[in-house]
Amino acid sequence: MEDVEIRELRYFAAVAEELHFGRAAERLRMSQPPLSRAIQRLEQRLGVQLFARDRRGVRMTAAGEVLLEESQNVFDAASAAVARSRRTVDRDDRVVLVTKAGASHALLRDLLEACAAQPGALPVEVLLCEVGEQRQVLRQGRADAALVHHPYDVFDEFSSQEVLTEGQVAVVPRGHPLALRPLLTLAEVASVPGLPIARWPRRDGTYPPGPGPEARTQTELAHLVALGRALLVIPESSRAWQWPDHVAVPVVDAPPVTTLLAWPASTRPGRLDGLRGAAAQVARRAAELQGPGVRLPEAG
Repeated sequence: MEDVEIRELRYFAAVAEELHFGRAAERLRMSQPPLSRAIQRLEQRLGVQLFARDRRGVRMTAAGEVLLEESQNVFDAASAAVARSRRTVDRDDRVVLVTKAGASHALLRDLLEACAAQPGALPVEVLLCEVGEQRQVLRQGRADAALVHHPYDVFDEFSSQEVLTEGQVAVVPRGHPLALRPLLTLAEVASVPGLPIARWPRRDGTYPPGPGPEARTQTELAHLVALGRALLVIPESSRAWQWPDHVAVPVVDAPPVTTLLAWPASTRPGRLDGLRGAAAQVARRAAELQGPGVRLPEAG
């Protein structure tokens, strides 16, 4: 079988997303007949049917759904290759670190200070993003490394090392009775009348089921809590962004959350040595502060 070109995958993706050959052709700024022929040739070369066509319209087959998901990986890889190549020529004198805007600024400050003290470490430029955007930023090549939270963030395709493992807190409105509690459990947090847990997007952009309001940004989350419309369960260090209208209460049985430094496996050797050394140093300090019996994270 011949290699599939990125151009052909873009044709396919346009049809898959529009589920209409006419609209896809307009989006691609081409006429419909050449687009239809290109898709037919692609199906013949792959030996699978990508679309089912009938009087009701166009729908994707199972093979088409798989190809659409994998095509996005190809598009991201191509964009990342271009972005990293340009940065190598234009601005190879620094490392770009992407992190969620609501993450702990104390942890980030410690990491940046430790990196600046590493011999030969490249300067670090911080790129702030919204909830769950780090993965896409890395895949597109807009950053060299990311700070993410396991198990909330899924980064299986990247290399990583642990920086900090911590408990979680419930962020509730200051005037709510829960704000007076010294501790909470997950069962208590999940069953508060009139105060559901806010929901933010999953990896595919959809929201998990539940009665809580949907939010996409840290500001939206903060407003919802302050208005008494929702509560949050977040890593303890992330409470640094909380407003005066918020109170953070430890959730004793919430699973621990681990902050990871993640980067693409294709990263040039040595480029992140300074940042990785700083992450290991911050991890050692955190383990010392947490006391004996704490497992020291290992570089991955």
